[in-house]
Amino acid sequence: MTTGPLGPLRPGTPYDPLTPRRPLRIGNASGFYGDRFDALREMLTGGPLDVLTGDYLAELTMLILGRDRLKNPDLGYAKTFLRQLEEGLGLAHERGVRIVTNAGGLNPAGLADAVRALAAKAGVPVTVAHVEGDDLMPYGEGALTANAYLGGAGITACLRAGADVVVTGRVTDAALVSGPAAWWFDWAPDDYDRLAGAVVAGHVLECGTQATGGNYSFFTAHDVRHPGFPLAEVSEDGSSVITKHPGTGGVVSTGTVTAQLLYETQGVRYLGPDVTARLDTVRLSEDGPDRVRVSGVLGEPPPDTLKVGVTRIGGWRNEVVFVLTGLDVEAKAALVRAQLSEALEGVADAAWTLSRTDHEDAPTEETASALLRLVVRDPSADRIGRELTSAAIELALASYPGFHVTSPPGPAQPYGAFASAAVPAGPVPHVAVLPDGTRLPIPSGLRPEPRASNDPAPPAFEERGPGRSPGLGKGRTGEGPAGPTTRAPLGAVAGARSGDKGGDANVGVWVESPAAWEWLHHTLTAEVLQDLLPEARGLPVTRHALPNLRALNFTIPGILGDGVASGHRFDPQAKALGEWLRARHLDIPTHLLPEATPQEPAPEGTGP
Repeated sequence: MTTGPLGPLRPGTPYDPLTPRRPLRIGNASGFYGDRFDALREMLTGGPLDVLTGDYLAELTMLILGRDRLKNPDLGYAKTFLRQLEEGLGLAHERGVRIVTNAGGLNPAGLADAVRALAAKAGVPVTVAHVEGDDLMPYGEGALTANAYLGGAGITACLRAGADVVVTGRVTDAALVSGPAAWWFDWAPDDYDRLAGAVVAGHVLECGTQATGGNYSFFTAHDVRHPGFPLAEVSEDGSSVITKHPGTGGVVSTGTVTAQLLYETQGVRYLGPDVTARLDTVRLSEDGPDRVRVSGVLGEPPPDTLKVGVTRIGGWRNEVVFVLTGLDVEAKAALVRAQLSEALEGVADAAWTLSRTDHEDAPTEETASALLRLVVRDPSADRIGRELTSAAIELALASYPGFHVTSPPGPAQPYGAFASAAVPAGPVPHVAVLPDGTRLPIPSGLRPEPRASNDPAPPAFEERGPGRSPGLGKGRTGEGPAGPTTRAPLGAVAGARSGDKGGDANVGVWVESPAAWEWLHHTLTAEVLQDLLPEARGLPVTRHALPNLRALNFTIPGILGDGVASGHRFDPQAKALGEWLRARHLDIPTHLLPEATPQEPAPEGTGP
């Protein structure tokens, strides 16, 4: 038995209910490929930890790594992680911290070998294991990558075998926490409530500083210039406390944790390979400065399928941005579109967007200018290459007054597409490759009967738009007992966070008081959201209620086309969709509004 800074370490020993184990302190040092380089060192030196995780994979990352692998079969992993380990590996060994990361990407075995070589060169005596089996290539025509989302059981097995560093490929982001927690506490595969609690903690940690004030709607109330990375103190019952190292920037509050819980989730049931976590059972409470307790999470059996993320080269893309300055902006845009109509004949997809960034009587030329953006896509690079861009540039002396573009047009560029599918979990070869080279097959999770009907887990509620749920009302001014209302931005009373899953987006909205929740739940239906976000009209928007969090979560299928790599939309990952929603005006009960909120009286009988 070894000893850590917080007491005796007993991971992996037989379960004894009379000998409770201290919480696992597990941190995060990366939320994406390209995150703060110094974070790994900061987390190792900032305070005590048992395990440090790093999440490097996203849908776009898999496409990038796939293209790397085409150039060199020995690549396909996140090279930045190796550079971080040049300093961090020795620090982790000195402090007894295990490292678990999905930086292996498409080549976890290759990264594991590279870590061993680095350790040997640096003279750091660490053992390395990896998890594989997620790579399902070849997979369908045109697929560049195809990876199943594995659970945390392979990580658990590697840690039980004594690994100091565990490298994985495509596991679920939350598995980087639930796997070590199952190792630390010797949880069984059917300890669903405990596993669900760890999955929720993992979801909060997976995006790094988004849990500590980064990308937070109410950022002006805190110092978030250099937020610290988060960590969780996971207890044996699956509950946890989200916090950060002392003296680091940012903030951990019920608001920051709520925001991250809502990020990139698509319903009250958070499906995973090991457990289905019920997000509508999560309870948050303050546990001191920069400490939020997460408790009450109920788990259900996992589905009998695994999600598969598939990337492919979708075709070729090009764009030209015309600058329209001064008067007659609409007419200038119409002229350009007419002049290029012949050149665009036969192009598979051509999208025009006019952004009215211009201001009347502007003091500078830039603020007097609007932007007209043409984006073209086609299976053929030649069709949208020089021939098309030349047609645009040839207008320089023959079009609207003040003609110019933001940059010279370039050659067509390949764009990616992402799609998800489901495959039976059983045949996917989840394998833990232990430090001694032993290959240990990991059986798919147990799937017993669901909870009995008298179990405290509540039924999930979903509402699809257009249309309103019975009993919620129409969400219009004057139809409820709210009293006087004022026309104001939704963000005056609500926070929001949005994100992407392939071609779908989600927008989570939350409020802080019971009175505000009663109003939000009554007012912000799926149909009202479509009124406020016209881009969502015609799409099958679904609303999910999370009363414990005083939150609503909306899923908007198809709004992002083929996903971030396709560049389908101005904001291809829907990162700011929630902030756009917060900026939209509707009639809000006056007593809910802060005194400093810019307001205008609501016209009689108006609504969103």
